[in-house]
Order: sequence, then structure tokens, then C-alpha cells
Amino acid sequence: MWAKHDRDSDGWLPLWRHMEDSAAVAGLLWDRWLPVGVRRLVAEALPQGEPDARVLAVWLAGVHDIGKATPAFACQVDQLANTMRDQGLEMRSARAMGPDRRIAPHGLAGQVLLGEWLEARHGWASARTGQFTVAVGGHHGVPPEHGQIKALYAHEELLRTPGASSRVWRHVQTELLDACAEHFGVAGRLDGWRAVRLPQPVQVLLTALVIVSDWIASNPDLFPYFPEGAAHSDQDRLAAAWQGLDLPAPWRAEEPTGSARDLFISRFELPAGAQVRPVQEAAVELAREMDTPGLMIVEAPMGEGKTEAALAVAEIFAARSGAGGVFFALPTMATGNAMFPRLLDWLNRLPGVAGSRHSVHLAHSKAALNEDFAGLMARTGRVASVGVDGAAPAFRQKSDERHRASSELVAHAWLRGRKKAMLASFVAGTIDQLLFTGLKSRHLALRHLAVAGKVVVIDEAHAYDTYMSVYLDRVLSWLGAYRVPVVVLSATLPASRRRELVEAYAGQSSAGASLDTGRPDAYPLVTAVPPGGEVPLVRRPGASARSTTVQVEPLVDDLDVLAGRLENELADGGCVLVIRNTVKRVLTTARVLRDRFGAENVTVAHSCFVDLDRADKDSTLLRLFGPPEKTNARPSGRHIVVASQVAEQSLDVDFDLLVSDLCPVDLLLQRMGRLHRHRRGQDQEWRPARLRSARCLVTGVDWTADVPAPVRGSVAVYGRYALLRSAAALRPHLDGGTQRPVQLPADISPLVQSAYGEGPVGPNHWQDVMKKAREQFERHRDDQAERAAVFRLGDVGRPGRPLFGWVAAGVGDTDDTPTGRAQVRDTRDSLEVVVVQRRGDGSLATLPWLEPDRRGRQRAGLDLPQDATPVPFAARTAASCGLRLPLQFSGETMDGAIEELEQLYLPKWQGKDSPWLSDQLILALDEDRQTRLAGFSLRYSPEDGLEVTRDAED
Repeated sequence: MWAKHDRDSDGWLPLWRHMEDSAAVAGLLWDRWLPVGVRRLVAEALPQGEPDARVLAVWLAGVHDIGKATPAFACQVDQLANTMRDQGLEMRSARAMGPDRRIAPHGLAGQVLLGEWLEARHGWASARTGQFTVAVGGHHGVPPEHGQIKALYAHEELLRTPGASSRVWRHVQTELLDACAEHFGVAGRLDGWRAVRLPQPVQVLLTALVIVSDWIASNPDLFPYFPEGAAHSDQDRLAAAWQGLDLPAPWRAEEPTGSARDLFISRFELPAGAQVRPVQEAAVELAREMDTPGLMIVEAPMGEGKTEAALAVAEIFAARSGAGGVFFALPTMATGNAMFPRLLDWLNRLPGVAGSRHSVHLAHSKAALNEDFAGLMARTGRVASVGVDGAAPAFRQKSDERHRASSELVAHAWLRGRKKAMLASFVAGTIDQLLFTGLKSRHLALRHLAVAGKVVVIDEAHAYDTYMSVYLDRVLSWLGAYRVPVVVLSATLPASRRRELVEAYAGQSSAGASLDTGRPDAYPLVTAVPPGGEVPLVRRPGASARSTTVQVEPLVDDLDVLAGRLENELADGGCVLVIRNTVKRVLTTARVLRDRFGAENVTVAHSCFVDLDRADKDSTLLRLFGPPEKTNARPSGRHIVVASQVAEQSLDVDFDLLVSDLCPVDLLLQRMGRLHRHRRGQDQEWRPARLRSARCLVTGVDWTADVPAPVRGSVAVYGRYALLRSAAALRPHLDGGTQRPVQLPADISPLVQSAYGEGPVGPNHWQDVMKKAREQFERHRDDQAERAAVFRLGDVGRPGRPLFGWVAAGVGDTDDTPTGRAQVRDTRDSLEVVVVQRRGDGSLATLPWLEPDRRGRQRAGLDLPQDATPVPFAARTAASCGLRLPLQFSGETMDGAIEELEQLYLPKWQGKDSPWLSDQLILALDEDRQTRLAGFSLRYSPEDGLEVTRDAED
């Protein structure tokens, strides 16, 4: 029997050898790589606990390819099939079998053979076999469906050739399975497992472990094919492979002792004299009080240290649950990039991690362009074979000597790629990576294994719409079933959304009924619930001494009025943040303000910058407007930043005055978090005199209409209903002037609960308009929920129910690409391009204004030869200038845009020769930084980003 064959070298691997390799790998993964919490969950489903769990995992990995002992598989390589025929194992040729072979993929065939064997040799009822055998049937990423199983039973000739040879085939299959049962230690346990009902989460984890074991054992660099690989003993072969793999062990958290203050001082770089905030202390105390780690929701104002609180709680939860890592999920790539160095800093101070070797990963589609992550990747070589009698490869020895002197956090080579990356111990990435766990897709079991062994932190929970929430709630239900500790962070959550999160995780809707938060507008608030729906625990920590009084004032939506108002407000200098809801309004506003205040005094920030320019914008904003203890570069005169929603979250910037388009009230409060964020002198005395009181001017609305009328762009982004409810909630403060300011944080929850509640808000004469807006909102929300449910994973089934059809009617493969993200976000398809410059002589180069990298290497104007593969540094620099084109290039325009972009096809770039530029669309700007595309004129500048205008009609 054969399992593997290399057509180039004619090397091959006997089936028994691959079965032994896979089982041995599974044993090592169980002992040295799987987190304690994962092992414990599997063990609890079996009569003898951990010993049963380990032998079951090893046995399933050992028998996973038994389906290769069938004519449907064995016929594929003629010379090997002929050898088998000589031993009495008759079979038709692959051509003679024809398309019927597809009915018996070897995973499904193996599932059927193993089920038959359990029934015939061990007396199992057929209804009990599937929960075990599905790990074999699903080891290529998709558990079989009932129709596929039935179809194979109707074609037994694919499992055993009819006639005299059938008995020989059956004998060989039985002999292999008998030998596996004895060799892997389950022969004496199978009778005891007949009454077991494996929970579906356990079935998923066992399937995932079989997949990982198979992938490792199938790597010929680690497990050489015969005849070369035949010369070594089992032990030597396994030892060499494991050394070559060099897989980092999971984190084994140690529960911290001492006070919350001691914990925060030791884990985070706190400023001198800093105190632990009440919400941080409450979160740590509640984590310690919980008998079983579960879901914790932390709601607190912006700037209260929720991130640090989440990491502190994660450490406690991990120690108590046996989690082997942390996944920190954030709303965008930019916030993921910002979080990654903070995660690394925490890890370098963490007992059990500092000074040891653990795997880390940045999980989004442009992670390789992040300099922090790229540095980690450069420290690790490829997975390589290690000779049985030889030492580790020289590159690995040098790497070990160079880096293991300090704490080694590595981006391990095997734990890369879209299907394995999340298996790293510590991951920061976009929320999409978590939502994919609820999307029916190929190899979904690997994503479940990845999160089942971690503490999951979900940041900015208020930022996810109905479409994303449909997936998030289903993911939470599975995380609860895995007993994964989860920490949810939000500055502002509607009470109804908090209840939905608790109900989803606890696994029963009754949990919300006992959710006692006192007043619905209690705030700050820490809510916790263990898996299984017990009564939630609630803490209402006091607010920290930090508070801000913000006067909210309506402002006419007129650019001349805005410029005049700012002229008056900035008479003595000062820094203003103007947030617009669309890029078009950002650019229009910036032009007017530059005419009035000078280009040098107006900065633009929005999403339509190439990646390097976007990162440079963030760095500039932090340098100019960051905390006073971290920067002294704040402009001394007057300065205005005109930004889109990119200034809304995760940037620690501080302004004297805020002007904002009307937006949903929770987002407006986020924007207010950038206003007087830090103390600048006693009573803000370092700010200009007229700006020492925090003020927010709300515009983007016709305030003179009977019912406020938001501008069209804002309605397109947020919907009329959310904007009108926001205006209604703010109305007492808008009308009250200096007598009714917004008190932060005291007014945060009341405003949010008012805006997102079910009751009517606003004056009577608004209600007809509000009713129509609500009907439209509900239609849109229902449509989102219905569309999201199409590919959403089903709920956790009852114990013992096999995973057959688990991802049926799914999306196939998925990953963190624009197409992949569109499956878990309600976004229109968009185009992403790599932006380069075409010089006057026709040659191509990287953009001419780029700053040097951290090592001082020049990135601007690097040659990009069109007839050769660009050197890696130039190609990486070009790839770092990715740009998401705006919505003008989606829908019907997209096909035309793609057709035009593909006219610049460079095989040496976009083929397989350049990993940085492969399959990328190239947008070439002329020396004036302009081009035309699909009926639009495009102009780009590092100051203003991309500006798109429709070409005039002929």
C-alpha cells in the first residue's frame, strides 16, 4: 500500500510509514504544542480523561489515510498499482474508473472504512461511529455531507474491487486497522468509548489536530520519501523531523499575585506617579473572583486604559483556563498595526514568555509590510530537514546564537500562510480573522483550533454593524462552547447589544433576563458571565478623576462660516480637529481652509492614502498632537487637521477644539475623546485662553429645517435614522448651550442608551420623519442579517451528533483579502492597486516622496525594471504603496477599471517571480502625479492623498 508519490523523483512513501509518521507527530503535538485548555476539553468527553484523549488523538491521526487502501486511490500511479496487483489486490486503471473515482475521495473512503471496522470488529452501533470517524472524513478541510456518504455506499467497488479480490482488499484494510488499534493503544479502549457522545467542539478539535499532524507528516523535507527515508528507525526519523520543525511551545501562564497596581506596574510602562484606574482594578478583581473564566465586557471612557486592563485580565484568564496564547482582534489594519508593538512590549514583560521562545503573528493581508513584524520574520529561517546524524542547518544555528540571548518572539516559518497563521500563540489582527471562525469555509476546523487555545480580546466592539454582528454572535456561541475566555472592550455599548453578547456566549437567551446592571445607563461598567449561562457578575467602578466638560454647539454647514468661526477661535493660536464623514468633504474643506490659513497650517488625514503615506500621517499626528509627556513638537501657532473617521479611534491625539459632522452619538463621543484628551497645565493653562474650555461644534446638518437634515454623504455612510436619533439625543445639549454641556464620562451611557433605545426621541413634529427613517433602517438591518446568515456557521449541535455537512454550502477557501473580508463585512467590492510612478522616459519607479525606512535605506525613486523582477527591497517598497480605490470604482465601473489596469501587465512582477507584487494591479501615475482610469481623472499628492473627479462628457 502506498500513500505518497513524487512524480519528479519517483520517491514514494508506504501507507504504513505515513500512518506511523502522522500518529507520532500527533503525539508530540499533544504533549508539546497543544495548550492545556484544549487538551482538557477533549479529555472531559472521555471516560479516562487525559490518557483516553491522547490515545484517541494519536489513533485518529494514525488511521486518517486508511482510505488510501482502496482501488479508487491506489490506481493513480501505475507502477505502484501494478506492484499491488501482483499481491492479489486487483483494481481497474484510473482511466477505466473515470469520473466515478470522485465519489470516493480518500478522506470519505477512510471514514466509511473506519466506521465499518468499528461496527464489525467492535460491535459499535452505526449511529455512534460518525462522531469519531468524521475526523478522518474531514481531514482535507470539509467534513463529508450525508449525500456524499450515501453515494459512496452505492459504489462499493471503489472501496474494494468486486470478485475474488474483494476479500483480499477487506483483509488488508482490516489488518491495517487492527494493527493501528494495537500499536496506538486504543484496542482496549474502544469498548469503553461506545457509549461516549463527543461534543461537537471536541470533534472539531480532533479533526484540526489530524489536519495539522497530516500536514507536518506530509512535508518531505521533514519526513523523506523512500528509498532515502527507509534507512532510519522510527525514533530517529521523528526526532530529526521535530528538530527541523522547531515548533515553539504554547504559553503556560502563571497567575499573577499581588495587587492590581503591582500587576500594572510590572507589565506596562506607566508614567511616574501613575495610578491604576478604577475600571482597571475592577476588571482584575472580577477576573480573580470568577470561578470559571468566561466573557468579560469592559465599558469605559476613551483613554481609561482598557487595552491594559484586557491584557491583565487575559493573563489571569489564561492561567486559570489553560489557554496557550492571546488573540487581540481590532477593527482595521491600521489599529492592528498600532496594537502589534504594544503586544510585543507586554510579552517582553510577561513571566513565562520573557526569556523564552514563543510564536507571534500579525494577522492581516498586509502584515508582511509591517516593519515590526517583518523584523520578526527576518529572525527565523525556513522549516528545514535535519539529518539524523547531522546538526541543525547553519542558518538556524546562527539565528539561535544571535537571538536566543534575549526573549525570542518569532514569526515561525511553519505558522505562516492564511490557514496556519492564527495557530501562533500570540496574534494581533483584524476582527475579520475572528469572524472567519463563523463562516462556513474549507479548513474551518483549523481556525477553531487556533481560537480554542487562546484568550480572545475584541476591541472597539461598538464599531461592528448588524452584518458583522450576526457573525460575531455565532462566533461567541462557539467560543462559549470551547470555554474560551473572551474580553470585549468598548467605550460605549447600547444595553441591548451588551445583552446580546452575553446571551450569545452563555448559550441561552435566559442569561440576559437576569442581567442586573441597575440603571440601564450605568457607566463605567464591567460585566462577566461564565460559559453556560449562569447569572452575570456586574461591577460598576467609579470613574477616574479624569473628566471633561464639553460644550456642544450646532454650526451652520457652510465653509465660509466655518472658516470665519475658526479665524475667530484661533486668534491666539490653537489646534483644531475637523472631522468629516466623507473623503470628498475632507478635501473640499481643506481647500477652503488652506486659502484662509495657509497650506502649512492645514493637515489632511483620510483613508485614501497609499499605505506608507497613511502610516506617515498617523506618525505625524502623534508627533504633533500626542501626549505632552511623549512629544514637544506641538505647533505653537494655529493648526487645523481635517480628517475623516481615521481620527476617530486608536490614535492618542489631543486637540483644543473639535468640529464634527453629525454622526451616530457613540462615534461622536469617540471623536470627543480627541478633545482636551490630556491635561496641559493647571486648568489647561497651556492652551490658548479662549480654548481652555472644551467645545465641539456639530455641523454637516441643516439645523434650520423643521427636522434636522443631514448632508447626503453622511446619510449614505450612516443612514438617516441613526443620525436623527443622534441629533435627538444631543438636542438638550445643543439647545442648552453653556447651561447644558456634555459631561464626560457621566453623560456617555445616557446619550448612547437614548440614541440606541427603542423608545421615541425628539420633538413630536420629528416623529413622522423618524418613523419613515426607522422603517428604512429596519429593512436594511433585516436585509443585512438575512444575507449574513447565508454562509454563517450553524449553532453548536448536540453532543454525539457528527459534524457531517458542517460547512456545506459554504464559500470554499477564504482569507484576508478584499474578497474574503467582504464575506464577513457588508462592503461593496473594491479595487486595490499598487501605486508607482511612470517617469517621462517611460520607466517605472517607486514614488519619489517616500521617506527612508527605519534603517535609513532610501525608498523614494527606486528603479522598477519592467523586463525583470525588481530587487526585493524595491518590490517590497512598491507593495507598501497599496491603495484601496474609492467606491467610484466598484459596481459596474469595476470591470472597466480592471480591464484598463491589466493593460499594464508585467510578467516579471505580477507572475510568480516576485512574492511582493504577484497578482497585484499596478496604477502608474505620471510625473504630475496624475492618471485617468475608467472615465475618471485621478490626482494624488502626499499631502492630500487621492482625489477623484469624473471626466467631463464629450
